[in-house]
Amino acid sequence: MGSLRALLCLLPLYPGLAAAAPSCPQNVKISGGNFTLSHGWAPGSVLVYSCPLGQYPVPTSRLCLSSGRWQTPRSSPVAKAVCKREAPRARPGFENGMYTPRLGSHPVGGNLSFECEDGFVLRGSPVRQCRPNGMWDGETAVCDNGAGHCPSPGIPVGSVRTGSRFGLGDKVNYRCSSNLVLTGSAERECQDSGVWSGTEPICRQPYSYDFPEDVAPALGTSLSHLLGSTNPTQKKKESVGRKIQIQRSGHLNLYLLLDASQSVKEEDFRIFKESAILMVDRIFSFEINVSVAIITFASKPKIIMSVLDDNSRDGTEVIYRLENINYKGVVSSDEDHENGTGTNIYKALHSVYIMMNNQMQRLGMSTAAWKETRHAIILLTDGKSNIGGSPKPAVDNIKEVLNINQRRSDYLDIYAIGVGKLDVDWRELNELASKKDGERHAFILQDAKALHQVFEHMLDVSQLIDTICGVGNMSANASAQERTPWHVTIKPMSRETCRGALISDQWVLTAAHCFRHADQDRSLWRVVVGDPSSRLGKEFQIEQVVISEHFDVFAKRHQGIREFYGDDIALLKLAQKVKMSTHARPICLPCTVGANLALRRPPGSTCRDHESELLNKLSVPAHFVALNGDTLNINLKTGTEWTRCIEVVGQDKTTFPNLTDVSEVVTDQFLCSGMEKDDNPCKGESGGAVFLERRFRFFQVREGEARGDWVTGSGPRGGTGRPLQEPGGRAWSWGCGRLLSMLSLFQVGLVSWGLNNPLRCNKLPRGKVLPLRDFHISLFRLQPWLRQHLEGVLNFLPL
Repeated sequence: MGSLRALLCLLPLYPGLAAAAPSCPQNVKISGGNFTLSHGWAPGSVLVYSCPLGQYPVPTSRLCLSSGRWQTPRSSPVAKAVCKREAPRARPGFENGMYTPRLGSHPVGGNLSFECEDGFVLRGSPVRQCRPNGMWDGETAVCDNGAGHCPSPGIPVGSVRTGSRFGLGDKVNYRCSSNLVLTGSAERECQDSGVWSGTEPICRQPYSYDFPEDVAPALGTSLSHLLGSTNPTQKKKESVGRKIQIQRSGHLNLYLLLDASQSVKEEDFRIFKESAILMVDRIFSFEINVSVAIITFASKPKIIMSVLDDNSRDGTEVIYRLENINYKGVVSSDEDHENGTGTNIYKALHSVYIMMNNQMQRLGMSTAAWKETRHAIILLTDGKSNIGGSPKPAVDNIKEVLNINQRRSDYLDIYAIGVGKLDVDWRELNELASKKDGERHAFILQDAKALHQVFEHMLDVSQLIDTICGVGNMSANASAQERTPWHVTIKPMSRETCRGALISDQWVLTAAHCFRHADQDRSLWRVVVGDPSSRLGKEFQIEQVVISEHFDVFAKRHQGIREFYGDDIALLKLAQKVKMSTHARPICLPCTVGANLALRRPPGSTCRDHESELLNKLSVPAHFVALNGDTLNINLKTGTEWTRCIEVVGQDKTTFPNLTDVSEVVTDQFLCSGMEKDDNPCKGESGGAVFLERRFRFFQVREGEARGDWVTGSGPRGGTGRPLQEPGGRAWSWGCGRLLSMLSLFQVGLVSWGLNNPLRCNKLPRGKVLPLRDFHISLFRLQPWLRQHLEGVLNFLPL
């Protein structure tokens, strides 16, 4: 480094020295496309070509050599860069049927149609279309008569199969025609279960890539099942499909391997980290035993966190470590990857093997703690191994130490994800990735942004059969119902009257005054719950209505108070259970075990802890859902601000002409809003949830400062911006944070009543305009009633 500094110091004195450094020619344009440079025109810079959707570049990239010339990958030996049209080759070896048209290759948008001979049934897609990424949509078409022990495995488009017997123990082998690349299993065996081993092969163009909307569900299937099945309260259902069953004594080790080689741009590495954070944040929302390892790699691997580290079980600490990895793989002043230009996937996987071996030695090879530990490896890379040799031996070592065989195959999942338009090696990714029936573990995405989209959506809560609370979809394209999937409408016949919130798969929380008229025929009432298959939602009958026995709107008429809304709370039991989906999920009620998990609080927490956590300021940002589905904003007042908020009730001489004590109307059961620039609920929005969004905001901090903390709204806890002090005396400093899209929703109250009508309710105020105020039943104050009627439905924490 000393000689380099000396040279840099001489540059201003001798400009000719700078000119001595070679640079590559700038005549590298691509016809019909664009290009980007990783480090300008200097040696070591990678030039990456891009083309419009439906086309691909030849070559995909070039490297600026130290000699000052561009090196073109051997796979694309052309002198001039061009954009070509995708043209999937399609010579299906289609058995027991026919397909049309019979062409050697098909343009983007071209179709293939399949029909079966008499006596055979078509399985798969009767029509398949060539997509802009050079892939066929739909599923492999197969004509089958059901005569074998296993169903016919078919012949995927572009492949050749050897083997035509489908009995127990029979094998079939596949290869791809022309220059197509095979991903999936080249050999499959018919098993006892009647299922073929491995993964269905796909023959694809070397330059093809996957769309995020295809990768997210494929990648998320086994991960979603893993998380759902690992929850101790989860009941196993055979219909769910393959799941990695982790027993109560078991554990999940998740290994995140992030490529930090020279070809990875700083912005792309940031997205690698954010994608990993999205996943970690969601995984720690579930009641599972999980440890996370973080490994960055270039020419050598660097272990940021080991599964042997106690902090690897702490989601907050794992995210802190991820967020604070610098571009070159450095945390604080540790050694980084700055001089590691290569991509050594073997070494990265070998470090995982060493970690596993050390854990086995610590736990004991024969112990249940080791045998029941499941392992999932996620490899994110922008290219193929160029040093260190094939990474396959490292995978073989991992399988050996984990004793992976046919009966224990579910104890290891390896996801190999290539990112970018460089020469990502399909064959290598496929060789590394796990191969399990009905699943895919190897993917190539067009860029890092596509990766982020995948990780944002891959853990689709609709795939989970457990009623995990407080999950909302905050992605940009989410519908209003997906953002607040617990929100329901309550109506008698066709007229909407009130709103409510799903708090389990069969119970709805709402306001008692919605049912104040005892003579109503409630058999005609319906609860409308979000349903992805219906724009208007799905209607449920009400099996039972439970209204607080203390609710009496006329209880204080003798005091001159015409209406009183104390104990304005009710529960509805639906006649059927709600199927959980992205449009229908319960909100978290405070003081429950579910809410405690979502808040990332220790198991010994109490209801008082939740109130201190959620209502921790004099003015707490909160929300409710309007008639049109929009989420509107309010600020809940506590302490001295609550006293100031309720004072205006005494000024309303029309509603309360003889009121002398405001606390007779507004008891401590009510939360107050309507000051400042709050939105105000309208008639018809009563009973709706008053809720808080709880996000994990992680703040970038300078070296030597500490980590961020849980926050609500737009500022850190307390809203002061001052460093906080934790019990151990460690100061927590705040910086510029990046808000993740995953969040949890907590209902702290329900809309009850208010003073005057806001303008948005289409009712103009008459006469003198008084201040607007709104009052919401506090779920913290109604805990005894909730516990009495929800025993066996929700698990409550101690008061």
